[in-house]
Parts: sequence; C-alpha cells; structure tokens
Amino acid sequence: VQLQASGGGLVQPGDFLRLSCAASEFISNYHIGWFRQAPGKEREIVAVIHRSGTSTYYTDSVKGRFTISRDNDKKMVYLQMSSLDLDDTAVYYCAADHTMITAPLKTEASEYEYWGRGTQVTVSS
Repeated sequence: VQLQASGGGLVQPGDFLRLSCAASEFISNYHIGWFRQAPGKEREIVAVIHRSGTSTYYTDSVKGRFTISRDNDKKMVYLQMSSLDLDDTAVYYCAADHTMITAPLKTEASEYEYWGRGTQVTVSS
C-alpha cells in the first residue's frame, strides 16, 4: 500500500489542524499509525488506530488534544490536532501495519512496513 500524508502547515499555539493520510488501496487489513519526527530527535509514535477503528492509542503528550479516526471506505485516516503547542512542531508521517484483526496496536516505527511521505507541521508564535 502507498500512503500520502497531507494537511500540515504553519499555525500559532492553540490552533488546530487536521492531517489526512490517503491510501492507494483499501486499508481494512491495516492498523494505521501517525508518527512524528522533530529536528534532531527520533521518530516517535503519536497515535494508532485499529484496522476496524474500534480501538486507539495515543502517546501521553497528545492525549485529550489529538484524535485519530479512519474511513475505510474512503481509504483515509485522519489526525485531528487541537491546542497545538511549540513541541508539536515536526514532520508527521502515517504508516501502515498489515496485520490480523486480533493483533495489538504497535507503537514502534520498526514494526510498520509501509510509510508515506511526511507533512510538515510548524507551530510558531
């Protein structure tokens, strides 16, 4: 599967953005994760959504501010981000894990087989 992230931009602290991840094929057999990488830092997990959409995971720093969702019919995954702060500045990537429905959500970048190009999110006053 090929993935393409979009929706990034330059925003001010407290603003919101919605990132989109478009897939080249149906994604109902993939858990999908959003990762981010800030300059000089390692890529880190942001959120993951189960292939069915029934469960999610968020890293502590974004809980209550970000929401991951998906529309399998449209082959899309979204990351709604609100109350953005300076520490959210990074390149955001979506990634797909082709897996069984009973498989747990994965949080390590090395566990994802498919990656899209990232989209830059810059939070600046």
